Amino acid sequence: MSARACRFCEGPLEVCVADLGMSPLANSFVSAERLGAMEPFYPLAAFVCGACFLVQLGHFEAPERIFSDYVYFSSFSDLWLKHAETYAEAMIERLGLGAQSEVVEVASNDGYLLQYFRARGIKVLGVEPAANVAQAAIARGVPTEVAFFGESFAAELRRRGHRPDLIVANNVLAHVPQINNFVRGLQQLLASTGVLTIEVPHLLNLIAQSQFDTIYHEHFYYFSLTAARAVLARHGLSVFDVEELPTHGGSLRLFACHAGRGARPETPAVGALLAREQAAGLDRLDTYRAFAGRIVETKLDLLAFFLEARRAGKLVLGYGAPAKGNTLLNYCGIGPELLPCTVDRSPHKQGLYLPGTHIPVLHPDELMRQRPAYVLILPWNLEREIVAQMAAVHDWGGRFVTPIPRVKVI
Repeated sequence: MSARACRFCEGPLEVCVADLGMSPLANSFVSAERLGAMEPFYPLAAFVCGACFLVQLGHFEAPERIFSDYVYFSSFSDLWLKHAETYAEAMIERLGLGAQSEVVEVASNDGYLLQYFRARGIKVLGVEPAANVAQAAIARGVPTEVAFFGESFAAELRRRGHRPDLIVANNVLAHVPQINNFVRGLQQLLASTGVLTIEVPHLLNLIAQSQFDTIYHEHFYYFSLTAARAVLARHGLSVFDVEELPTHGGSLRLFACHAGRGARPETPAVGALLAREQAAGLDRLDTYRAFAGRIVETKLDLLAFFLEARRAGKLVLGYGAPAKGNTLLNYCGIGPELLPCTVDRSPHKQGLYLPGTHIPVLHPDELMRQRPAYVLILPWNLEREIVAQMAAVHDWGGRFVTPIPRVKVI
């Protein structure tokens, strides 16, 4: 599907932020039996709205095709689990949550987060569209509904007596093309004195660090605080606080409540970050035009690294099979001739092939067997965790490499 106008405010989508050519769905991993079959590719280009400055894909695939059967399980990252546990502890203390409270997470994945609230005796409910992932949550004791969230499902939950004191929406706001319907659902479900927290990768970092590989078909939107605040305000939600997080290359955690009488007072952090975004030019179209040119330089940089390694007879293997890696490899045209395989801890990905490039995904033990000169970390946002886990690579003189914003050999 294509959008000629902003899906939030219907403003003009005239300026291209990133044109990454044709690309497969980033999590459409290929089985060995399907390697010879036709594989669909779609345009992958992001545009900025000239009215509200919300960055979004011009073309998008239906969420049902992307999320109904999913290969991403949050619990396979130790760092992400620690992030979730720390958040749960902080919110229990900040909001005074207890046995009388309810927490609902939208796009709750495999129960990675809600398990920590449940362990403290707090009533929880997950809403997860991918049935295979939801089953993993249910198996660990986290009640989970298999559904796409929006106004109609929020109304259904209200009829069943749910009025959560806390709604969590981590890395999901970017994944819903019908953004107005989704946010109205959040507003309608939230208890009158409740708090909504939303985590999204921060557009400011995407542009400053040339994180173009975080653009893929699952992510319909790329948020600044400026744009996210406008989206929430239209639907009666007021952003009263914001935190900057290191996750996903730099993210925002927005705190929102019902607007109007009784709204929580806005902290100085909100105004300070809005001012920084304005100083960085996120309200000027020329900023986005300049970013589009820098993407090409990163591509040339990575290709030069691979060509030099190949001509020197040095083996490069990959670590991880994240969606961002598939955007990067497809845009740069890197296949098995340059990257013979990548490895991943998730058994749900092992034995499959990366979409588009058909690079095989193997068990991490493959690194120990082949002893590559370089290990390309595709989930570069987890660099520290991966380098620590795979420290044995240094035993044979191997080195780690990250590709974003420019090639860095560690």
